[in-house]
Amino acid sequence: MDANTLYQGGENFDLRQMLLKGRSLSLRDRTALFGAFLHAPDADQGHICRREIRSASDREVLVADGDAGTSRTMLMFGSNNYLGLANHPLVQERVARCIAEFGVGIGGPPLLNGYTSLHKELEARLAELKHTEDCLIFSSGYAANVGVVSGLMSRSDTVLYDAYSHASFCDGIKLSGVRSMQFPHNDVRALQDSLERLPVRSGGDVFVAVEGVYSMDGDLSPLESVVPLCRKHNAILLVDDAHGTGVMGENGAGTADHCGVTNEVDITVGTFSKTFAVTGGFVAASRAIVDYLRYFARSYMFSASLPPPVIAAVLAGLDVLRDEPDRIARLRKNIQYCSAALRSIGFHVSAQSPIVPLRVPEGVNIRAAARRFHELGIFLNAIEYPAVPMSQQRFRISLTADHMRNDIDRLAEGIATVCKSWTATDRIAA
Repeated sequence: MDANTLYQGGENFDLRQMLLKGRSLSLRDRTALFGAFLHAPDADQGHICRREIRSASDREVLVADGDAGTSRTMLMFGSNNYLGLANHPLVQERVARCIAEFGVGIGGPPLLNGYTSLHKELEARLAELKHTEDCLIFSSGYAANVGVVSGLMSRSDTVLYDAYSHASFCDGIKLSGVRSMQFPHNDVRALQDSLERLPVRSGGDVFVAVEGVYSMDGDLSPLESVVPLCRKHNAILLVDDAHGTGVMGENGAGTADHCGVTNEVDITVGTFSKTFAVTGGFVAASRAIVDYLRYFARSYMFSASLPPPVIAAVLAGLDVLRDEPDRIARLRKNIQYCSAALRSIGFHVSAQSPIVPLRVPEGVNIRAAARRFHELGIFLNAIEYPAVPMSQQRFRISLTADHMRNDIDRLAEGIATVCKSWTATDRIAA
């Protein structure tokens, strides 16, 4: 099986499966095979991986400059800190105050000693943001997806899910044993056909799972079309809005709000590792579903609660969303400005979210290109084979509210410089 077969378009590739190609090898042989792949002489030229950041997350960061012991200032276009909350003064002040009152941790799961007044307040605030009855908090976005799928779905159910769904959702499917069917990315007609062809199964539910904003391409799910299909076929709609919460819709309510279907999503999964720039995840739904998940989502029951300072950071972030709406407005202006700047140098871009993919033509050495961006002081994340097929390698640009226009101008100039070797046809087709 090759990477083209494995690629799902999101963050759901299986490197082990690609390398082993169906072979059964010992741990020693597997690690040796992977080491040869990772450190191949013809593969590590220009390799940019695990760069050491030596400053707070901001529009500019200090990055360790190789083995020289020095640092260089770089423009950060690789962070999901979309609204600049990671270094916001109010967030810092609230976290410091929280540590003085609650300490740095809890030392227990939420059903025992790991539930504070801060956790209770955050659940209520998130339910309000998502227009649901209740909410529960997980230790990570990954745990939230695994927990909601394995906790709610059973072998008598069926889930139809977008081909670009996140790896955590797919891992939840494996744990639950639910019957699953994948439909092509954002293909509403294919979803409709699948719903109409599903055999009647006694006692089983049908779930439809999509993402609000997809992580690799930054495109949106057409929820305004998906919701009526779910209602027509009595399917339960689950939306993973990891990248949409905080930046899409009015006051950052999310992609459902952006698409005009605020009260029509049955279950919303979110994370604190994007807009809120910390860690953790949540599930917002009816009170009955949330109560059920507290006892049946194993990744919730058997994980320690998030430390109070993390909860305080998210609560402060919600206050910033409410009190500083200009941050979202600035982010959206930056998205528009970046799209226009990239179009001016030959790329077809019309971004709707802070994620802007920059496709690399097949045959271009993406690692060498990544090294050139690094040398220009532009921090970009290279998404390379085998995470995607050779034909779909790309750089993923992440925009924030704190970027200034001259930052984006420097980004566009850097892209134009690095892409000089690419033909005009390659640029237009990107």
